[in-house]
Amino acid sequence: MKSKIYSLAFLVLAALAMIISIWGPEALAQYKDQGILERPHTENVESAGEGYRYQLKSNEKLYILSCCLSSQTFPESETSTQAYAEDTEVMYQELEGSYAFVVNRRGPSGKEITDEQIYATCNEGIDLLKEKGILPEQVRQVDVSSYDVTLYSAIDVLEPRNNVAVWKMSLSNSQKNADKENRLMDAYIDADDGKIYEFYVRTPLLWEDIDADALVAAWAEYMGLGTPAPYESNNPLLETTPYFRKYVFTGMGSGQTVVTLGFYEGINELFLKVSK
Repeated sequence: MKSKIYSLAFLVLAALAMIISIWGPEALAQYKDQGILERPHTENVESAGEGYRYQLKSNEKLYILSCCLSSQTFPESETSTQAYAEDTEVMYQELEGSYAFVVNRRGPSGKEITDEQIYATCNEGIDLLKEKGILPEQVRQVDVSSYDVTLYSAIDVLEPRNNVAVWKMSLSNSQKNADKENRLMDAYIDADDGKIYEFYVRTPLLWEDIDADALVAAWAEYMGLGTPAPYESNNPLLETTPYFRKYVFTGMGSGQTVVTLGFYEGINELFLKVSK
């Protein structure tokens, strides 16, 4: 008799276990849904993907710009510019080489310095370079009536997230017989933070008045770069002027950026430029 009772109890428990295994998960899910649906919930999420440009270090941005400037053909014609891209949506596979320097026809994205702001930003940069002894006090400020500006994108074609937006500031060619004394002739300016990468400026100084090592060290500190190292080369034909000094900064990976400080005698033009 007891064995029959145990057998019946076993069958009942087995049946209950089967029913729970079939209907239990669905019932539990419905119960959880009732606690979630039609109720507001908040959750913290990572915002690493926010923004339009990968965050680069100062030496990485300088390296990308140097590669792009070294790879472009001078002078860049309007026709060749259109052949590269109509805006920043570049067809990377159609570009030759690993780096491209193209006109950003879309204009500032909202996170960059605008064409209305760039003149004031450039003047702030000039004043800061004067304070650091990089530019002489006589250098005049820029203004919208005398200068032209163009927004460019310097792009690592093989890794497009590595890109730098820069404004090119140039003394306008539309003014005939313009007074160029103590004038900024050309400059490349970071469109994010306003730092001046390159400059060509007419100055009352002579080459023997310029302490090249101190000037480049001050510029490197201003840019947030490491300590410059001398460029090891005795070739006097590296530039079109005999008055220059070259320095090396770390770039990306095993790459390096070469910074040249030079002087054109006769027109008294001091320049600082970057190349790979």
